[in-house]
Amino acid sequence: MSPSQVERRLSAIMAADVVGYSGLIEADELGTLTAMRDLRDTVWNPLLVEHRGRTVKLMGDGILAEFGSVVDAIACAAALQRKLAADQAGTHPDRRIVFRVGVNLGDVVVEGDDLLGDGVNIAARLEQLCAPGGVMISGTAYDHLQGKLDCGFEFVGEQRLKNIARLVRVYRMVSDPTARAHAQPLPEKPSIAVLPFANIGQEPEQESFADGLTEDLITDLSRRAGLFVIARHSAFAYKGCPVDGRQVARDLGVRYLLEGSTRRAAGRVRINVQLVDALNGEHLWAERFDRGLEDIFKVQDEVTGRIVEALVGRLVPAPARNRPASLDAYDLCVRGRALIGKTPEVAREASLLLQRAIALDPDYAEAHRWLAFNLWTGWAHWGEPMEPNRPKSVELAERAVALDPNDAGNRWVLGHVLAFERRWPESDAAYEAAFALDANQADAWAMQGEMGTFHGRPTEGIERVKRALRLNPHPPGWYYWELGYAQYAARQHEAAVETLRQPSTYRTGSRRILAASLAQLGKIEEARQEAELFMVSNPHFTIGYWAATQPFRDDAIREHFVDGYRKADLPA
Repeated sequence: MSPSQVERRLSAIMAADVVGYSGLIEADELGTLTAMRDLRDTVWNPLLVEHRGRTVKLMGDGILAEFGSVVDAIACAAALQRKLAADQAGTHPDRRIVFRVGVNLGDVVVEGDDLLGDGVNIAARLEQLCAPGGVMISGTAYDHLQGKLDCGFEFVGEQRLKNIARLVRVYRMVSDPTARAHAQPLPEKPSIAVLPFANIGQEPEQESFADGLTEDLITDLSRRAGLFVIARHSAFAYKGCPVDGRQVARDLGVRYLLEGSTRRAAGRVRINVQLVDALNGEHLWAERFDRGLEDIFKVQDEVTGRIVEALVGRLVPAPARNRPASLDAYDLCVRGRALIGKTPEVAREASLLLQRAIALDPDYAEAHRWLAFNLWTGWAHWGEPMEPNRPKSVELAERAVALDPNDAGNRWVLGHVLAFERRWPESDAAYEAAFALDANQADAWAMQGEMGTFHGRPTEGIERVKRALRLNPHPPGWYYWELGYAQYAARQHEAAVETLRQPSTYRTGSRRILAASLAQLGKIEEARQEAELFMVSNPHFTIGYWAATQPFRDDAIREHFVDGYRKADLPA
């Protein structure tokens, strides 16, 4: 059949499945099947009629439905979860039927009464990502709501879904629609977020240049002591999205937004930039720069200076940064740093790009820093060989600081690498220097959560991660890993379970800490299931190797982790 003969349509798809269905069937097959049949008759079918949907297919543990309106689909999903929660309240927790629900708006392929294609697959993947009793929706679904429902949604970032090549924006339904609006009070100092610059030229190869420009402006502003600056990951959560400036500012807890676009061609760069007061919509400053490409870093400095002047007047300038001598090296570094922390395979590509950047510009401090961090991640977390990666990461981190001692990023990376060498006084000094240079370093605050745990002060670590989350409200998943790590060390096991089930960190290496937390709560079978799933992606993990390589200064906390891992049946 040719593409023109395939029947397609745009539909809102809802996918729902029962949490722990196999266990329910094993415990009481007849009772579970009867309960599912009653649920379809008394809850599912009436809700579907009320919200103008149709059942596409029924599986033993799941349901797939189609709606002509995304508003109807999400209203039905919310009603389903409310109705189930009420109906199951009197049922023993081990026998409750609890759903996860995913909703997507997308193109589907029609085959008789069945639906196929990406539109269906994304809904199913969102349902798998969802917490029990919750609802996850895609960015395409969210964009069409426009305040038409009284339920609230929390942005959880761009997620990589199984067998879906592109990243998908994901939102989680929250019970209190006003929760996000009041979650982030404005700081006392002027607060700003730099939204991702648009690549006006549309050439895909220039996309990383536009991203690099955004990241560098965030870094430059972050170093000004009189400003509160939202971190890169949260700013990039809005990349490619239609945005309401006031809503973005409320979501991030800032007053000012910097927006811009860039076009790079024929050795020149054109940058349009505007500074907006999101509180009242006033444009404070706007300008266009049309310069030779060799002046790009001067333009960055000029834009930063103009923003600071507009917001807080003339501050003492931050020390000059170590700028690359080669634009080709800069491009390689921008591409490389974007790949760090994803997977071991992608990390090897990042190392290659960063090594090429250093070969082109041996005095480029930032390239040295990110290569050091990338190599450290490989041996400390992904089982890459210690030799020569471990000593090489130290050498590169020390070289980065020597090349640019005024870059807070270089300082905290060195501090973290040295901690794993048990060089504690030097590590502590490096972190202190980082925060003295830039108190807005969200990643450094998050990493300090781990330092608090190593030092035997996990409650202090929790507070540091929470400070990082204020600077980075839409963080990468490893922030929740660090928070759950500190919560476990502080014996806040229930809080750790909640944290480590956040969609952006669940199914990552943090799963072993989730398993240990469940084990300490006495949920041994659930803990062992999580441990088994962790081992699928981390087949070389052993408790002994982990305990020997982690730089704990408090043996009691180390033993508490070991105890949880053993109870969860992780290999010795």
